[in-house]
Amino acid sequence: MALTDEQRSEIEAVRAAPHQTVRPTVPAMEALLFEPFPLLDHGFIRVVDYMGGDSAVVQAARVSYGKGTKKTSEDAGLIRYLMRHRHSTPFEMCEIKFHVKLPLFVARQWIRHRMASVNEYSARYSVLDKEFYLPDATQIAAQSKVNNQGRGETLSPETAAEVLSILQRDALQCYGDYERMLDPEGLGVARELARINLTLNAYTQWYWKIDLHNLMHFLALRSDPHAQYEIRVYAQKMIEILKAWVPHTAQAFEEYRLGAYSFSAGMLKVLRRRLAGESVTQETSGLTKREWTEMQAVLEG
Repeated sequence: MALTDEQRSEIEAVRAAPHQTVRPTVPAMEALLFEPFPLLDHGFIRVVDYMGGDSAVVQAARVSYGKGTKKTSEDAGLIRYLMRHRHSTPFEMCEIKFHVKLPLFVARQWIRHRMASVNEYSARYSVLDKEFYLPDATQIAAQSKVNNQGRGETLSPETAAEVLSILQRDALQCYGDYERMLDPEGLGVARELARINLTLNAYTQWYWKIDLHNLMHFLALRSDPHAQYEIRVYAQKMIEILKAWVPHTAQAFEEYRLGAYSFSAGMLKVLRRRLAGESVTQETSGLTKREWTEMQAVLEG
């Protein structure tokens, strides 16, 4: 269960008490504000605040006093231009703050994106909940033979069941020892020490605030098929939120970032030679075998 009844009551109370404002808002974001979206087995993500929208991007680009232009098509065209030519500053004028509940190992990948403000639940101050991420059996796979940091073929149902049993057993044992160490009438260990025995599939929570430009950089990397499945789940939900928040920006982002590919100078030379009618092979291309394979994968779809 991602949220307790108490947490749901708190969220409903906040949503039931709207606040008047004169600042520009996005109706679609107002509708989903505070709403938790369950992810994985116990995780969730929700928007707790945001600033700006597509109009703020346009306003910053034109340094105008209004929200944008009277024609939506003109705003959309400008945003596409900014995205296409990688003008990042106007997108930095928008910010969003998420409340995220996620497994510790996902958090350690996530925190690598340093252009954000983060405040994490403190296990020095509070006791972590007895919740652990256990992957679906279909996500339990062997080490990839071609990617040193990825998964390969899915393991058999029998092997997957054994792996799940090990993960659950170890998580429960470590948490039991964690409680035993914390017990003031038992070992009475300090929280900051007791926590070090917990497994990486234990859940943590944080508030994560980031500007739109850096959010899109995060999403471009973490929604990629090569990203780890568990963090990709969060990124995909955030892309849905992005579409509600800044629809024109999200469309341009999908067109010029998610659905695009950058060719190296060497690759462009190969393409020009091909367009000129020349037959080019990997051996005559000047590209490494890996570069050639990557280029062919993009061209052949």
